[in-house]
Amino acid sequence: MRKIAFDPIVNKDCKVLILGTMPSEESLRKQERYGHKSNQFWRIIFTLFGEELPDSYKEKSDFLIKKNIAIWDVLESCEGKGSLDSSIKNEKPNNFKKFFKEYPQIEHIFFTSKKAEEFYKKYVGFDTKKKFITLPSPSSANARMTLDQKIEQWKILAEIVNSY
Repeated sequence: MRKIAFDPIVNKDCKVLILGTMPSEESLRKQERYGHKSNQFWRIIFTLFGEELPDSYKEKSDFLIKKNIAIWDVLESCEGKGSLDSSIKNEKPNNFKKFFKEYPQIEHIFFTSKKAEEFYKKYVGFDTKKKFITLPSPSSANARMTLDQKIEQWKILAEIVNSY
């Protein structure tokens, strides 16, 4: 089955970009990034900024933009069964050349997994004008870390966002 990713959530004020690999099957079904109920992405984000986690996806997305955080995926499309990054094959990257031409103000790029970083390195490469940081996956499949341990590692995101 061919999976097609979402368009980015971004505006001209965003200085930080969070990149996942590809939305999960549940996220694609719900049409919400990090839409699987066990994914900890939204809990991590709202905890980092000391905010209450809203129920609505629109409020979650609007919060990212308010914080000047863009969100997208490294891959535009891929094939594979299930939602694990390890099952991805026949992948096609998003057009980052076009994206960064439109949003040149983005300075920091955070990957939500090692696999997202690997695909980015393979298809895009690292630009010396930007800073790249790989965070632990917020997926519940990343069970070797507790939620608190993930939040601790993700604190660098809040520090950078708050420094602007």
